[in-house]
Amino acid sequence: MEDKRKFYIETYGCQMNVSDSELVVSILTSAGFQHTPDYNLADIIFINTCSVRETAETRVRGRLTVFKTMKKVKKGIIVAVLGCMAERLKDKLLEEEQVVDMVVGPDAYRQLPQLLAVAENGQKAINVLLSKEETYADISPVKLDENGISSFVSIMRGCDNMCAFCIVPFTRGRERSRAPQTIINEITELSKTGYKEVTLIGQNVDKYNWNDGELNFAQLLEKAALIDSSMRIRFATSYPQDMTDELIYTMAKYPNICKYIHLPIQSGSNAILEKMKRGYSRQWYIDRINAIRKVIPDCAISTDIVAGFCSETDQDHEDTLSLMEEVKFDFAYMFKYSVRPNTYAARNYVDDVSEATKTKRLEEIIKLQNKISLEANRKDLGKTFQILIEGYSKRSTDKLFGRTSQNKVVVFPAEKNKIGAYVDVIITSCTQATLNGYSVIKTLKQT
Repeated sequence: MEDKRKFYIETYGCQMNVSDSELVVSILTSAGFQHTPDYNLADIIFINTCSVRETAETRVRGRLTVFKTMKKVKKGIIVAVLGCMAERLKDKLLEEEQVVDMVVGPDAYRQLPQLLAVAENGQKAINVLLSKEETYADISPVKLDENGISSFVSIMRGCDNMCAFCIVPFTRGRERSRAPQTIINEITELSKTGYKEVTLIGQNVDKYNWNDGELNFAQLLEKAALIDSSMRIRFATSYPQDMTDELIYTMAKYPNICKYIHLPIQSGSNAILEKMKRGYSRQWYIDRINAIRKVIPDCAISTDIVAGFCSETDQDHEDTLSLMEEVKFDFAYMFKYSVRPNTYAARNYVDDVSEATKTKRLEEIIKLQNKISLEANRKDLGKTFQILIEGYSKRSTDKLFGRTSQNKVVVFPAEKNKIGAYVDVIITSCTQATLNGYSVIKTLKQT
């Protein structure tokens, strides 16, 4: 019997890309291919790419150089670029990167077996057509996570917001929601196979809308929470303009819906928010924060912040710093602005903030957020949190780590605790990024 063709997949970027890679594995294994975690054993190498930030594309080009060298030694290997970078660059990848045999956009994964047949015949294969309907709802993803504890479940694809700096609408297409029953079925199956946590993901989960209002995101979240009361439910990413009070009250109602919201602000300046085409003001954002904290006082909130967007002044930057001081984010993802081709900003604005100024402002943002994060973590000292154990600490096999409902990482002695279990941990110390403590069982023994 002929050996199955082995394929390897490498994923860059966001949670959506992780979910897409799992779809690709499912499609190809169903078509008779075999997945391998070792690219040295692979006949086909897939790189699932991200174009949201320039650094991600730079990393991918570096990996293509590695695989180009590998192709010279191992003849017949096929290298394919998938996802957003494939959609954005299309023919350029085939022309400039001599190593690439296939370019496949995020809505064309069903065609992978046929495209591979073309590539195996020595021809270049490309399909980057975007779809208004494709959600891959009927495909059961093959989970690639190593711990078997937490997993992502995609609930929608694409984005309609058209923020000035964002390339996602051009690489992932229009918003479309996945059929709710397929989502419920996937979560139910994950529960049956022992998973303890799922994260519902989409570019903007608040816009989930099935069948013209038959089911919105808050209602879908409730259905997910009711599947298994011992399974944690998370979601990402929310959009300030679209976050409803109904969603906030749904989160408060169910203990297994984690008390954590990622709510990107991008800038604290109204002038910059308007130029970014975000669709909300600084005050609107703060009102949403106040609504969350009124209903869910212990809810952790994280955000995205961009330093040095087009025309950003010193005052605009100060507005961002003052908003950070007012909101007190638990943690943040912070970046320098980089122009993404084909976006509204690339076509209509001048990237007129110098690299040195961007760097300086980003350093100030990071310094302030580190201070705020440390203050927030110090408030947790002496408190007891239920932790879902995810694995061993990177620094020591004598310690385990997990996360609170608020998505904070906690490190504590392993003792007899097991990965995948829930354990109560008393917090005894912290850094700006991590909480440290002891499981309640040990503490009780000591007393």
